[in-house]
Amino acid sequence: MKIKVLLIEDERNLADMIAFFLEEEGYQTERVHHAREALQAFTLFDPDIVITDLMMPEIDGHELIKTLRQHSSIPILMISASTMLHDRLRALKNGADDFICKPFSLKELDVRIRALLRRSSIAYSTKRNIPKEGPVAPGRVHVDEYRRSLFIEECEIEVTHIEFEIMKQFHRNPERVFTRNELMDKIKGPERAYLDRTIDVHISSLRKKIEPDPRNPQHIKTVWGTGYKYVL
Repeated sequence: MKIKVLLIEDERNLADMIAFFLEEEGYQTERVHHAREALQAFTLFDPDIVITDLMMPEIDGHELIKTLRQHSSIPILMISASTMLHDRLRALKNGADDFICKPFSLKELDVRIRALLRRSSIAYSTKRNIPKEGPVAPGRVHVDEYRRSLFIEECEIEVTHIEFEIMKQFHRNPERVFTRNELMDKIKGPERAYLDRTIDVHISSLRKKIEPDPRNPQHIKTVWGTGYKYVL
């Protein structure tokens, strides 16, 4: 499976050049040119790493990083024409994992991406070896928030970003009844308008992935007239 890179760069020629290079190197890329587009693309594309410019119209890279960090811990690499130390320090404090100044070598960019992904993978592996919750019981649906992974009987199940966020809320709050609006708010916060499909569609998809019989769900229960709840 290809590594998915979300590229946010308002200089279209530079964005095209970076995207072309990354695709030649075997990455799958999604490019957008504004931070507001990035919030929607982040949800729909579900990237493995984000590369974002610092100076952008309306919302700059610093604010974008802070917003993304509310939803994910995936690697973020900031690129900028600024060589000022305070910009680099601010980016790192806000949640960026690395900072590279323009102009830069595309080969260096590739090396930095691979280094970030490698460190991220090592961190996930280390975290997984710490038995904080004990072994996964047979038949149990297990949500690993650090690795952003969903398991059934220790087998990883492929889910989308939105599906994982729904399961994270269910796992944290078993038996709690969520309205549809509450789930949308938990997933998207103030950017909920970008959610392009209804919660019901995502719930249906999750049931097909985790329920023995999706027509008679054991875990994700419908509370008629209200919303949904999760039963362990």
